Amino acid sequence: MENEKDLADEVLKKYNKESDTMLYTGFMAKLVSAIAIVFSVFQLYTAIFGILDAQLQRAVHLGFALALSYLLYPTRKSWSRTKVHPLDVLLAILGAAAPAYICIMYRELSMRAGMVTPSDLIMGVIGVLLVIEATRRVVGIPMVTVVLVFIGYAFAGPYMPGVLAHRGLSLDQLVGHLYYTTEGIFGIPLGVSSTFIFLFILFGAYLESTGLGKFFIDIANAIAGWASGGPAKVAVLSSALMGTVSGSSVANVAGTGSFTIPMMKKLGYKKEFAGAVEAASSTGGQLMPPVMGAAAFLMAEFVGVPYIDIVGAAVIPAILYFTGLWLGVHLEAKRTNLKGIPRDQLPKAWEIFRERGHLAIPLVVIVYLLVSGYTPMRAALVAIVLSIVASSLRKSTRMKPIEIVQGLENGARNVLGVVIACAAAGIIIGVVTKTGVGLKLASGLLALSGGMLLPTMFFTMITSLILGMGVPTTANYVITSTIAAPALLQMGVPVLAAHMFVFYFGIIADVTPPVALAAYAASGISGGKPLMTGVNASKLAIAAFIIPYIFVMSPVLLMIDATAFGLVFSTVTAVLGMVGLSSAMIGYLADHCNVLERVILFVSGILMIMPGIETDLPGLIVFIVIIFIQKKRKKNN
Repeated sequence: MENEKDLADEVLKKYNKESDTMLYTGFMAKLVSAIAIVFSVFQLYTAIFGILDAQLQRAVHLGFALALSYLLYPTRKSWSRTKVHPLDVLLAILGAAAPAYICIMYRELSMRAGMVTPSDLIMGVIGVLLVIEATRRVVGIPMVTVVLVFIGYAFAGPYMPGVLAHRGLSLDQLVGHLYYTTEGIFGIPLGVSSTFIFLFILFGAYLESTGLGKFFIDIANAIAGWASGGPAKVAVLSSALMGTVSGSSVANVAGTGSFTIPMMKKLGYKKEFAGAVEAASSTGGQLMPPVMGAAAFLMAEFVGVPYIDIVGAAVIPAILYFTGLWLGVHLEAKRTNLKGIPRDQLPKAWEIFRERGHLAIPLVVIVYLLVSGYTPMRAALVAIVLSIVASSLRKSTRMKPIEIVQGLENGARNVLGVVIACAAAGIIIGVVTKTGVGLKLASGLLALSGGMLLPTMFFTMITSLILGMGVPTTANYVITSTIAAPALLQMGVPVLAAHMFVFYFGIIADVTPPVALAAYAASGISGGKPLMTGVNASKLAIAAFIIPYIFVMSPVLLMIDATAFGLVFSTVTAVLGMVGLSSAMIGYLADHCNVLERVILFVSGILMIMPGIETDLPGLIVFIVIIFIQKKRKKNN
């Protein structure tokens, strides 16, 4: 158990920058803990008694995050990980002071909105630079590169070619817009981070403290460990469940993969396939309702619908995604004749539920609250309290007072990557709104695609995948929803379908080579080749590359303008379509598939996933014919 934890920690630090933090002792450890706890207390206080004015709430939120980021993430990796560097202390103080300037000068800044004094300019420049440097440390170079390109574009407008040209911005104009309005750094992304997202991440921290992750793995073992390819199915099921707790695909890989990947290898799966199963499953966790990735909360704000509508729209695509994964590992097990784990070596489901089933109560309650019309903030608050209360129902899971306090610290630490990514994304949004480049890029995509929907979706997909290489899902969604989604909207695509489209491809970038962070993390545990792990993960996650096209062309899968019968019929045929697609990817259905059968199964799978009797019926007929042929051939052999 200790070795598995050490391996998970090592993988997290290598592939997830947010986990590679300082290891202080003594006074510095206590100071960082105190700042993190006060950060969480501030968020809880404002959630209970009412949030501050938008810019004040976001400024305090960012001040805490910047101070902690500079104390926890050193300027250079070569510096000591146990002793704080004076430069980091100075930057942490400035990180708290720059947003504090807005709080102190709030009334005066409101009175002279749009006018930037020399002191405003100095503090604004410092604030922007601090956000960029914190992004480099916490999020990574890819995100910094995108931010700097947009800042450069803001100044270079008069020198840009064609439709990209604009009048250009002065330093005063840019800083005033980015730092002293709610359309830049302190825009919607940071606003959502300072309210909903923080509370849900704090909720996740408490769920992890209660041991819910181990509960999920044990339940998955009891349910699926005995079946063909059992450990792989355990990986799919436990990672889907863990998606309700972890908002990071890499963290999910490290958390469940340290258990499931060794089990898969022991059963007989190749290293690359074992890693691919975990990578694809963990990445899909962010697509899994009810508590999806942080980007889902941003989508609710951008689209202007309640969060529960986003959850409802994500249900069927998530079912299809994990159905495809489950079928992929099942058919691979059948193809290679891999058995499951003997039942006498597996835990009993009813015993697990009896001993630790109460740990899942907060998840059930939060779904009920969201469906009942509670705001996400209020639902998360209730769930946080309930997670502590539920853990105390049994002595074996009861949280000690010190663990409750540590939960506050862990929640603040876990949210840093999201806060910094949201602030950096705010810079991009600020440049887009000030220069109007968003519509220009959308028009460029339309021109490149000849005004046709399918090519527009293809170019939007490529944009999302490229921007998602090494960029957190939250920031990736903000960028693509600002730049790429408008192109789909101009084609008449429903706003929710357009945003869900870029959301999907931003997430699936984590398993798409060449930069596939989740696949690389999984290969670090499995010992397989990273590139081949990414290729296998992409094959298993084939649903995520196809379903977005389907729900854009036919939004019934997102429950948009759907009837009960149409929804059930479309879901059933789409699940059958996933059987066809998975068979084509793995090369096995009722028997081993030849090349022609794989092509036919792929086409029939696409036809069945597409809603509509005119596509479902031909796809289903062809699918049944292939099964009949293979069964007859297998019987003869």
